[in-house]
Amino acid sequence: MLDPAHYAIWVVVFLAELFSLICLLRRRAYSQHIAFVLYLCACIGTDVASYFFLRHSGFESDAYYYFYYYSQSLLTICLYFVLMNLYAQVFSEMGVGNHLRAGAMLLLGGTAGISYYLVATSSDRLVTHFVAEVGQNLYFVGVLLTYALWGVIAKVRENRTRLVQLVLSMGVYVSLSAGGYAMINLYPTHHFWEYFLPLTSVWLPASWAYTFLKVPEDARLATARVLAPTP
Repeated sequence: MLDPAHYAIWVVVFLAELFSLICLLRRRAYSQHIAFVLYLCACIGTDVASYFFLRHSGFESDAYYYFYYYSQSLLTICLYFVLMNLYAQVFSEMGVGNHLRAGAMLLLGGTAGISYYLVATSSDRLVTHFVAEVGQNLYFVGVLLTYALWGVIAKVRENRTRLVQLVLSMGVYVSLSAGGYAMINLYPTHHFWEYFLPLTSVWLPASWAYTFLKVPEDARLATARVLAPTP
C-alpha cells in the first residue's frame, strides 16, 4: 500500500502533468511542440502504471524497483527529444535541424555505451544497475546540453519569451534531477531521496503549464541584451 506522503506526491505530479497537457492543447501549440505532448503523455502513462505497481507490490518490491528505473530511463530519453525540439527552434533559421537530430542520436548511443561499460566492469552486473547508471548519465549530459543551449540563446540574442522560459525550466529540472541522482549515490541510506526525485517531477509540467497559459507565442523580451551586451 501507498503511504500518505507517496500518495500525495503521486497525485500532485499526475495533476501537474495532466494540467500542463491541457494547457498546451488549449493553446493549440501541439504542432510546434509535439515532443512536449508526447513526453507528457508518456509521463501520464508511466504515472498510472506506477500507481498500480506501488499499490499492488509496494515501494520496496523488486517489481517496482525494476519498473521505476526502466521507466525513468525511457522518460529521460523522451526528454532528450524535447530538448532537441528546443534546439531546433533556436536554430530554426540556420538550417541545421537534421544535424541536431543525428548528433542527439549519437549522444544517446554514446552515453548508453559508456554506462554499460562502467557497469559491466564492476563486480555487480545487474541490468537494473545499468539502467540506473544510464539515467544518471543522461541527466548529467542533459545539464550540459541545456546550459550549452542557454549560451547559444545569449549569443544569438534570442528574445522569444516562451522559448526562453521553456529552456530555463528545462535547465532547472535537469539540474535538480542530476543533483538528486548524485546525492543518492553519496547518501544511499537517507530516506529523504525517496521523495526528492519524485518531487522534482512537479517542476517541469508546472512550469510548462504556466508558460503556455500565461506567455503568448508572439511575446518578446530583452533578455538577450542583458546576457550578451554589446561591447
